[in-house]
This record gives sequence, C-alpha cells and structure tokens, in this order.
Amino acid sequence: MKITWIGTGIMGSHMALHLANNNYDVTAYNRTIEKANKLKPKVKVKNNIKEAVFNADVIFTMLGYPNDVKTVIKEVFKHAKKGAIIIDMTTSDPNLAISLFNEGLKQGFDLLDAPVTGSDTYAKAGTLSIMVGGKEEIFQKVLPLLEAFGKTITYVGKSGNGQLAKLSNQIAIAGTLSGVVESLYFASKNNLDLKLVHQILSGGSAYSNQLSINGLKIIEKDLKPGFYVKHFLKDLNLAISINKDLLILNQVKDMIQSLVDNGHENLGTQSLILYYLDSLIKNN
Repeated sequence: MKITWIGTGIMGSHMALHLANNNYDVTAYNRTIEKANKLKPKVKVKNNIKEAVFNADVIFTMLGYPNDVKTVIKEVFKHAKKGAIIIDMTTSDPNLAISLFNEGLKQGFDLLDAPVTGSDTYAKAGTLSIMVGGKEEIFQKVLPLLEAFGKTITYVGKSGNGQLAKLSNQIAIAGTLSGVVESLYFASKNNLDLKLVHQILSGGSAYSNQLSINGLKIIEKDLKPGFYVKHFLKDLNLAISINKDLLILNQVKDMIQSLVDNGHENLGTQSLILYYLDSLIKNN
C-alpha cells in the first residue's frame, strides 16, 4: 500500500513517521519543503502535490485551516488515481467535510474526516485520539493505518461527524484549559508554591491532561507550541459558527483572540496565562 502524507508540521511529521516505522511506503509533501525533508530517509519527499499523490492508495492531509483543506484536496482530486482514499486529519469545517465528501464521490474518491486530539506529545508517542466521519466500510479498511499513530479511534458516523466530534472536544478543552490557568494564576497571586499546587491538583478531582501537560509548562514558563494559539482560535470560531450561544466557549474565544491580537498567535495554548500576566484582561 502506497501512502502520501500532505502537511508535515508539529503533528503531521510524527504521524507520517509512525506510518513509515510500521513498514508502510510513505511519501510526503509540505508547502515548506524543508519540514518534509526532515523525515528523510524513512519517508520519500516530493516537491509538489501532483508528484506526491499520483500513485497513492491512501492520501492523508494534516493542514492549518479550512481554506487550506479545500485548496489542497481539490488539487488532489486533479492528480490522484481513481479509487484512492483521502483522509483529512485537519480540524476543519464540518460543512466543508460534507461538501468535499460528496464531490469526491462524484470523482471516484472516498473521503474521511478524521481530526485528532492530543498535543505533539501524543503525536510523538503514537497515542492520539481520532474521531472519524464517512463511510464505515472505508473506516474499517484504513483502521490499521490509523492504529499506527492513534490509541483511541472512534467511528462517529456520516461525513462531517468527525469534525463535529472534534469541535465538541475543543469546547471541553477551552473550559478545562481556562480553569487550569485561573487556578495557577490564583495560586501565584497568593504566593503558593506552584509545584506543590500542581501536585495537589494532580492527585484529586481537578486532574486533567491540560493540568498535567500545560499546567506544568506554565509553571516552567515554557510557552513553546504543542498546539498553536492561532489554530485553537480557528477551532473555537468554527464551533461558534455552529452554536453561537455557548457562554464559556465565547468567553475563552475572546481571551484567545486577545492573545492573537497581542502577537502571541504562534505560542502554545498554555500561553493563555499571558492573558493575566500581561494584563490583557484589563484591556478587553
């Protein structure tokens, strides 16, 4: 089976390597070709989409924004062989997923929307959670590929449902992340030892992956991206476009928007702490 991976950023690079390490024949393309070249020699690299996909049986995309997904997959339609399976792992617009699914069927392709949750830590470990929408028989066919980098893999029904499930996940993360940030900010303002507070929270009902990973990064003043602020803002805006009346979602979205407006878009989501430390809260 020949596999093509398009989009070798923070997450996609690890996912493509897991496939190669499981003895799949993997070819990669990335708009910034230097990022794809880092995967050599385990992964072959091509300079354009046409060369990357023309003989592929399965084509993965892991991109930034819905417009990227639309542009890239329409280009894939032009050059991929009929019968190829296209799996978009970007967090994107559910309506776009449905539109591309229908267009793909007309052109002889099967599409799955299969966004993931988990930071680069989970991508490196091959333990991502994956939620998949599309034809169930196509899901079953590619499940062994998903198992190369995913631990919890859930088929959630028709096309677009994978994206809807991912947005539900992002809403939960928005609330959890903001709770972790406020808790640590409160502890800091009251002169508590943050490592002790982190230990206490981790041992009780307040435990979460956001606390475990991003909470520790906050304490260590590590704001490097495991997941970009700008991409989290995109996800929250997608959720709001579907349901506008979710109070916590809207509040956290405004906080994340403040980070972007103040030049922090390329930091990790744990940089939400800057909303407090940089007094952005007073300016919005």
